[in-house]
Amino acid sequence: MRDLKSERAIHLKGVLFVVLGAVSSVLLVLDNPSARTVVLLAVCVWAFARAYYYAFYVIEHYVDGGFRYSGLGSLMRYVVRRRRSRRVRQ
Repeated sequence: MRDLKSERAIHLKGVLFVVLGAVSSVLLVLDNPSARTVVLLAVCVWAFARAYYYAFYVIEHYVDGGFRYSGLGSLMRYVVRRRRSRRVRQ
């Protein structure tokens, strides 16, 4: 897949992600309107945001500065290759 270069398309994609998240959150809370649902949804969103930060910032800046990747598939290949290279060294 090629890189997205259009600034307008990048902003549109960001807005669509926010709309998708907001609509799905509202629908979940409307389906089960309780404080527990709201808290669990908030924890879920927070945890996935932190995992995303870890995958795309922490690894690149603190673990392996020479590695650049474009998505979660690239991250998974990196993890598998790293594990294999550790086994070979042992």
